[in-house]
Amino acid sequence: MSRFVLITPSTDFDQRLRQAVAGGLPGSVQTFFTSILPADPAELFGALNQEQLEVLILGPDVPVEDALRLATVFDVQLPELSVILVSELDPAFVLQAMRSGIRDIMSPAADVAQIRVMLERACQSFASRQRTMEPKQSGSPKGLVIGVFSPKGGVGKTTIATNIAVGLGKIAPMSVVIVDLDLQFGDVASGLYLNPEHTVTDAVTPSASQDSLVLKAFLTVHPASIYALCAPKDPVEADEISPQQVGRLLEQLAQEFQYVVVDTAPGLPEIGLAALEQCSDAVWVTGMDVPSVRGLRSGLDILRRLNLLPETRHVVLNMADSKSGLSVQDVESTVGAPVDVSIPRSKAVAFSTNRGIPVLQDAVKDPAVKGLKQLVERFNPTWRAKAQRKLHRRVVV
Repeated sequence: MSRFVLITPSTDFDQRLRQAVAGGLPGSVQTFFTSILPADPAELFGALNQEQLEVLILGPDVPVEDALRLATVFDVQLPELSVILVSELDPAFVLQAMRSGIRDIMSPAADVAQIRVMLERACQSFASRQRTMEPKQSGSPKGLVIGVFSPKGGVGKTTIATNIAVGLGKIAPMSVVIVDLDLQFGDVASGLYLNPEHTVTDAVTPSASQDSLVLKAFLTVHPASIYALCAPKDPVEADEISPQQVGRLLEQLAQEFQYVVVDTAPGLPEIGLAALEQCSDAVWVTGMDVPSVRGLRSGLDILRRLNLLPETRHVVLNMADSKSGLSVQDVESTVGAPVDVSIPRSKAVAFSTNRGIPVLQDAVKDPAVKGLKQLVERFNPTWRAKAQRKLHRRVVV
């Protein structure tokens, strides 16, 4: 059962929270009517009369700095716990809150329905992180490693990768990490409007490669309930990262996360090939122009000869435009594979990329959103199970 603890001097907010829980959420609420936060989790648990705590709500009228301090301690000692901050914060302060371990931020004026939705999301996040935190048994299944590739640049590969990660964050909150392996000129940080303190350079150090807890400390939290590991800030650092280190990094992350999304550099560099060897899925992105389509065909031919194609393939036609002079059938016949997802050219997607807010994060209404959601759905366990059953039936027949 879900267990909720509220710390606030506000009796009005306490009443709304209790109404939200009583409206269909399992569990009970325990409230401490104070603005003084405990110094550490042990002090809080000592005052509780319940078996399990899943969601801790801090505020309103609780000092924000104290809330961030406590959230940071919880994030280290009990990372599966969902901590919600009830406060009106400046948008520039949101990322700092997230990095401190705050899982969500709620307005003090939130009504009962809004509170219920946020609590449901917090409970789902708790359950997802709890599964992630369970000790990995020998031979236990790894998370999906989804590589996004394109032999040519300029086809929107990073936009596809960031939207996949954000979309998967809604399926598995805090169980998704996106890795930027375009080590010299990667754009994941700008595509997600992040200014990371740590990068891939830190994540491949000996201490991180030997301890996954150290590795997780180098990940950057994004408000869409995902983690990001961005490219080095200095392109020169790319020369210090080897394919072997990249392979080890992806292997580690696959043991810790349900989904690992990898944005790669254009072409087939050594780092990209090392990533490809770790991928369970490869998303091949092409634009609707002759150079991109021919480049993809050549790239796939090379990888077939090298026997490096992952078992599951997804061909994405990005920026599709019926006025380009090519049709989907032209693309399929040239590439020698069916187009799985077609994403139309969109001003909304271009605008979102410039803002650093992926369209799947911003709930934009646009034809391209439908295509991106179809792509994300292909990594949903339900969709994959159906696809495997269909494939099995074809093989039997």
